[in-house]
Amino acid sequence: MESNDPIPTLHMWSIYVCSWVAFLLLLGAALQVDALLQGRFDTNIAAAILKSTPHAIFLALLWPLSGYLDRRRPAAWTVVLIHASGAILYGLMCYLLLRFLIGVRQPLAWIFWPLLYAMMTYCVIAATFHIVRMSHAQRRQAAAAQLAHHLLVTSEMSALRNKLNPHFLFNTLHSIIALTRKNPEAAETALFQCSDMLRYVLDTEKNGVDFVTLDDELQFVRDYLELESLRLGSRLQVEWELDEKAGPCPLPALSLQPLVENSIKHAINPHCRPGRILIRTGLDERTGTLTLTVGDDGPGADPDAFKTSGGLGIRTLERRLELEHGVRGTLTVHTAPGAGFMVEMSIPLAADK
Repeated sequence: MESNDPIPTLHMWSIYVCSWVAFLLLLGAALQVDALLQGRFDTNIAAAILKSTPHAIFLALLWPLSGYLDRRRPAAWTVVLIHASGAILYGLMCYLLLRFLIGVRQPLAWIFWPLLYAMMTYCVIAATFHIVRMSHAQRRQAAAAQLAHHLLVTSEMSALRNKLNPHFLFNTLHSIIALTRKNPEAAETALFQCSDMLRYVLDTEKNGVDFVTLDDELQFVRDYLELESLRLGSRLQVEWELDEKAGPCPLPALSLQPLVENSIKHAINPHCRPGRILIRTGLDERTGTLTLTVGDDGPGADPDAFKTSGGLGIRTLERRLELEHGVRGTLTVHTAPGAGFMVEMSIPLAADK
């Protein structure tokens, strides 16, 4: 057995031995039926069966030979030439073994068909061994490709998250700096809240886990909104519509806060009037889908202009959903001039792998 390919080798030997046992039993049954038709019971069937053992041993050598050729990868004509020579050698061995065991001496024309049968047997087994190795190689290549894709997705998602975190931190620290000029005490409170938020971000980074529960993400968003309310005061109005059953559901870390931040940036910061932000969660148990909605009553945007804009937060979330869930994870934007801005995310609870 080749040590570098143990699983298919063990599997192949099992199939090979079982096939030969089945063949020999069938051969013994056929010989006994033939003897019974002649009115006798043949007690030498076992001896006749054992005469086929050298054939099984010789043909078993084709498995390591196929492994050698698979590693060396010679030209196709070389493989054909090697097996053609092997088939002729096997056929001659069968004839010589027949002469040695039972002393049959017949002209070459008499042994043509047995010789051809032996060569065909050799070719069938050799082809089977090569097909098994090719099939195993294809499975290994497919597994390697899948692993490479998984590593690529993991790396890209990590890169996207690393893009998002500095973006969030920059905006948060900028808000605290602005707050220190107006209300130092409130700025101190905001710094403590910011430290809690930083711990949340750093914990997800340290653990290398991109997913958190919805309850954890909502608590993070609450901390963020409390920090922003110190700066915005009564201008920031938040409406919560939460499905309690959705709380334990997993979702990508930092997937809800960027949407809230986007609404504050575009619907509340530029205006003196109060602005309303809607945060809604829902769980569809029938389809196994978690839905997150963040909307505002701001000025909205032209849908075509938004598609060509370079906003980081929403684009990053959209890419993360695509990488993790494929077509099942969706991010939909509903907006129009003067009609507010709403983003809806649909996250399947069981990702396609």
